[in-house]
Amino acid sequence: MPGILVSDDAPANTTQFEKSKAYAEQEDTFFDDGREEELVEFIQKRSEQVSGSPSKVLQAIDEFARTQKYLMNVGEDKGKIVTDLIREVAPGTMIELGGYCGYSTILFGAAVRDAGGKKYYSLERSPKFAKVITTLVAIAGLGDFVEVIVGPSDEGIKKLHAQGLQKIEMLFLDHYKPAYTTDLKLSEELGLIQKGTVLAADNVIKPGNPPYLEYVRSSVAQKKLRLTQAAKPDTENFPGRAATQYSKVEDLSMDVKGNPHLIYESRLVDSFEPTGVPDGVEITRCLGVDESG
Repeated sequence: MPGILVSDDAPANTTQFEKSKAYAEQEDTFFDDGREEELVEFIQKRSEQVSGSPSKVLQAIDEFARTQKYLMNVGEDKGKIVTDLIREVAPGTMIELGGYCGYSTILFGAAVRDAGGKKYYSLERSPKFAKVITTLVAIAGLGDFVEVIVGPSDEGIKKLHAQGLQKIEMLFLDHYKPAYTTDLKLSEELGLIQKGTVLAADNVIKPGNPPYLEYVRSSVAQKKLRLTQAAKPDTENFPGRAATQYSKVEDLSMDVKGNPHLIYESRLVDSFEPTGVPDGVEITRCLGVDESG
C-alpha cells in the first residue's frame, strides 16, 4: 500500500556555522520579558535607514539579537532552506504558524512576493507579538502583502478556510510544538492539504518534535492503524520545555483525526539555530491520496 517515502539520499549538512554571525546566548528566560518591545524601539530608531527594505530590517533584527538579547528567530541558515524552497514552489499564498517578532514573516513574505505570490498569512497566538509583527512588517514595506491573524492557530486555519481558502500551497510550522501535528491534521480534515502542498517544520532537532516527525514519516497503513487506537494529547514526548514554555496555551483538540489517506514524502535538512546550535527543518511534500481503500 502506498505510504510515506522517506528520502535517505539527501546530502548531509557539511557546512560550518559562521561564528561571527552567532546570536547572543539563549538564556533560561528568552522571550516575553520586554525584549520584544526593545527590539521594536531598536528598529524604529533606524527606520530611516531600513524603511521599505525587508533585507535591511532583517539585518537590523539580527544585529539586535547578536549585540543586545537573543531572539528565537528562524535565523539566516534555516531561513535560506525555506526561501530556496519558496523559489522552487512559487506558492500563490503561504501560511506560517507562529510569527513571534516577524523575522520569518518578513523573510518568507518577501520571498513569496518576489516569486510572484499574492499573499502571506502569519498566524500568531499572542496579541503582543502580533503587534510587533505588524509594526516591523510595515517598516519593511510588506504591510499590503502580509496579513497577521491573531489568535490560536487552529482558529486561524478555520477562519482562512471559512473565507474561501481551498488549498494550503506552502505551510511553515514554528509555533507551539505539540500543535504541529494537530494543526496539520485539522488542515487535512478541511481538505486544505492536497497534492503539491509543501510543509516546512522548524525546530525538529532543537528542541525536537518526535510526534510530528512520526506522523509525517508514517505510511498510510500506520496512520490508519492509529485511528483505531485511543487518542490523547501528546505533550510528553518533547525534549526540554518545548511543551511547557508557553503560558495559557489552548488545549489541543483530540477530535481532529486528519486524513490518513494522504501520502507524504518527507526529509530532514540539517542546519543551525542562529546561535550555532545544530537544528533542522523537516520538508514534507504531499504526493496525493491513496485510493486503494
